[in-house]
Amino acid sequence: MAKDKEKIKKEEENLSELENALTKTEIILQNHQKQITTVVAIIIVIVIGYIGFKKFYLQPKEKSAQSQMFMAEQYFEKDSFNLAINGDGNYLGFLDIMDKYGITKSAKLANYYTGISYLHLGNYQEAVNYLNKFKSKDLLLAPLCEGAKGDAYLEMNKSKKALSCYKKAISYKNDFTAPVYMMKAALLYESEGNNKKALEVYQEIKENYSKSTEGREVDKYIGRLSAKQGNK
Repeated sequence: MAKDKEKIKKEEENLSELENALTKTEIILQNHQKQITTVVAIIIVIVIGYIGFKKFYLQPKEKSAQSQMFMAEQYFEKDSFNLAINGDGNYLGFLDIMDKYGITKSAKLANYYTGISYLHLGNYQEAVNYLNKFKSKDLLLAPLCEGAKGDAYLEMNKSKKALSCYKKAISYKNDFTAPVYMMKAALLYESEGNNKKALEVYQEIKENYSKSTEGREVDKYIGRLSAKQGNK
């Protein structure tokens, strides 16, 4: 009986504490009702504003940007890189797209196209500048962007930066791009006399990407390096 009484007493105390807590909460809510109402109203306005901005401004802007960028992409596909970058007088180039439609996805993609175009034109620093502005989680475009930066750095004789970019491109583990940049990294290691590291990368290509073009050709690189090391 004594235990039951203690149990009941404890439950009553807990209930009393809960009621006190609820009462304090109600008091706080009452004292700050105006501020709370204002905050809720602001949140509602922000949400409605964002939805309106996205639907009535951003989406039409995006659609217009895609339409305007079509010809620049066509020039890019035809390797007419100057026209792709600067336009032809009738249609906008990638630089114009970025300037006019800066907040759209198309404008962000234009950074990538511009960087690749400058890479092909031999303007390597500009290529890096624009490629650095392009951010993507796409498992194809992201490694291609990093690999292109690596190519540009390599052309500028910045082998450490080139290697860093190739490694980042490889880290995405895309079956299409990874062996390409692994081969470039291995050749770079080899050109710098780091034959051990080059051989490791060649072996990794053979083990993990044997069905790729690089994987089918890598044996000759492994054989050549192995023979070179054996002659030492």
